[in-house]
Amino acid sequence: MKLCVFQGTFNPIHNAHLRVAEFVMDKYNFDKILFIPAYNPPHKNCDIDMSVHRYNMVKLALKTYDNIEVSDIEYKRKGVSYTYLTICELIKKYNIKDEKISFIIGTDAFEKIESWYEADKLKKLVHFIVFVRENNYIPQKLEKLREKGYDFVIESLAFEDISSTELRENIKNNISVKNLVSKKVEEYIYQHGLYKN
Repeated sequence: MKLCVFQGTFNPIHNAHLRVAEFVMDKYNFDKILFIPAYNPPHKNCDIDMSVHRYNMVKLALKTYDNIEVSDIEYKRKGVSYTYLTICELIKKYNIKDEKISFIIGTDAFEKIESWYEADKLKKLVHFIVFVRENNYIPQKLEKLREKGYDFVIESLAFEDISSTELRENIKNNISVKNLVSKKVEEYIYQHGLYKN
């Protein structure tokens, strides 16, 4: 199975996340792209009480897609959401033998990949699809990772890079997020009074 994973906090999921997934599916023709909301991300302070809402919003955002779906794998496991453990579980679940799982990631996170849990084991299991996220991105930094055995391609996609942090601020300050998140996600946010504090 040709599987791709898009893991993150998705706090909340927004249109740039969806455009990245659409681009990847169109270009690489995966059998499946799995959005995996982190239950308890190791590199971010995240309110665990929000985890179910984050999962529900991803599920709503993906309702209209074929072959792009949400996975609750990290919710079932609970605890800290380490990517290496998730990838190992997916290899077993989908009986993946001879190919790597592809993994969508931004340059900002990929530059810190060596600090991730079991990074040396993870790099043998994953092919990274790295999206350029910031203007100060330095290609030489990433080439050093290639020399260390990380397998990746770099993609740049012309789209408005939406920040989840800014989205939360807008909601808190009653600024519309209408064109930044899907209609169902927007309705869910206001229905549950999220990001108001």
